[in-house]
Amino acid sequence: MASTNTTTAAGPAATPRPAEVDLPTRSPLVGWLAVVAVMLGIFSIVTTEILPIGLLTKIGSGFAVSDGAAGLMMTMPGLLAAVSAPVITVATARVDRRLMLCVFVLMLAGANFLAAAAPDYWLVLLSRVVVGVVIGGFWSIGAGLAPRLVPAKSVGRANSVIFSAVPLGSVLGVPVGTFIGDVAGWRTSFVVLGAFAVGVLALLLLVMPPLTPEQPTRLGVLRGMCKGVNTRFALLLTFLAVLAHFGAYTYLTPFLERVTQAGSGLTTVFLLVYGAAGIVGNFVGGAVVGRRPRAVFGLAAGMIAAVTLSLPVLGRWPVGAVALLVVWGVAYGAVPVSSQTWFAKATPHAPEAASVLFTASFQATISLGALAGGVIVDRTSPSTVMTLGGLTATLVVVAAWTHFTRRLSWPDGA
Repeated sequence: MASTNTTTAAGPAATPRPAEVDLPTRSPLVGWLAVVAVMLGIFSIVTTEILPIGLLTKIGSGFAVSDGAAGLMMTMPGLLAAVSAPVITVATARVDRRLMLCVFVLMLAGANFLAAAAPDYWLVLLSRVVVGVVIGGFWSIGAGLAPRLVPAKSVGRANSVIFSAVPLGSVLGVPVGTFIGDVAGWRTSFVVLGAFAVGVLALLLLVMPPLTPEQPTRLGVLRGMCKGVNTRFALLLTFLAVLAHFGAYTYLTPFLERVTQAGSGLTTVFLLVYGAAGIVGNFVGGAVVGRRPRAVFGLAAGMIAAVTLSLPVLGRWPVGAVALLVVWGVAYGAVPVSSQTWFAKATPHAPEAASVLFTASFQATISLGALAGGVIVDRTSPSTVMTLGGLTATLVVVAAWTHFTRRLSWPDGA
């Protein structure tokens, strides 16, 4: 799903919140353990959300459904997350955030166990609905907690720890889950994820302090955000970039198996390489995007376009495929941080609302991208999906360039 960087935390950290008054009375170790607990929660969520990409053909064949129908496992969470992000944030505005985080992780464990035991495919999809609710709720609440867990001077590092879970989900979670699926069956992968979520729940209960809600987000704030030109551009670029990526990436495993002729073991290695490159892209993009958000977004989209347009030709050979996946991983690693930073800069006065809108728009587009790719792959081929993804990514470059040439500036003058 999504990531951020230290830039997005700079706003709320600059002005201490009331909760920070109590920070010196708590052990710094406890605060950092709470940060790690949030990171592990996001890691388990990200891994659960995108694991079906590595297991797509296995799950599909197990229930005798097409690749496109199996792609609904990616569509359902994104759709529900997009709806639940604003709804849950507003509905639980006065509920202890610690309690909500624990509830969401418990739901995540239950969803994974349900998928593992499902005798019919519709129950797998039901589990993915629950995953979507968890994504929307946990992300919207957890994304802004660093200033309440550690002192202001450490917020940047805490955010780096928390959101390192996003690329780690790709580089560790998905390849390990895919490997487990190869060795012991795809159901075992979900059992392991469910058990991991139970462990995260125990850690949250042990180290997370009570967190009384502050600055609750209202629907009126979210509506007001959408009136700003920079927010609308953030929505446009996020829509196009994520549509291009997940429309193609969701069906990467069928492409590697049918076009590259890679076996399950080699496919797992390719996913691992992609995830490792994503970590590099996340941190490199995060280091630059605060100063040059347009350039980072446009460059990342251009790299994704070049890769997906080249894959049908160069991806026929393993060497060409893995080289392109390295570039793709670096490029997409910078997309979530670029999108989240754009939203945060567009609305510096409402960081939690920016996080909610970012989560909702990102997840809605993941859903749409996976759905559109599924329809296309069932009617054409994985190569066609890659080509259309590249053409869509090209539109991001055009939009970013248009924003630059019109000399639209950020509220803070950046």
